[in-house]
Amino acid sequence: MTQIDFYTLADEQEAARLDFACRLIETIWRKGHQLYVFVDDDVAVAHLDELLWAFRADSFVPHARLDSQVQAPIHVGCDEAGGTHHDVLVNLAAQIPACFSRFERVTEIITADEQVLQNKREAWRFYRQRGYPLKHHDMRR
Repeated sequence: MTQIDFYTLADEQEAARLDFACRLIETIWRKGHQLYVFVDDDVAVAHLDELLWAFRADSFVPHARLDSQVQAPIHVGCDEAGGTHHDVLVNLAAQIPACFSRFERVTEIITADEQVLQNKREAWRFYRQRGYPLKHHDMRR
């Protein structure tokens, strides 16, 4: 069954959430996993694509847009089908993608922003009601 991990950040800014997401994606990839990063739309795909190349001067995070057909260990997209990935899903979108249950692990990142909080509370309830194992990582400390 899919393991669901929630990471709660102290900051309410979307930039802090995306920076944390980039670092988390890099960490997960360095541990040998393949990832699908699900975002809301094509604008968010382009933005995260740029961030993953530049979020830290000394990092290299090999990735591609899902719609590019380029082979990479990390794909970024807004397609709910999620390509052929099945290892780790990083959900940065407001909604839960239909393909979430085929992944071994799903990560959700929460900030103090009211809309993000509301969306991720709903996601927590959704997963809990369906019996998925949930783990909370409080990054505010």
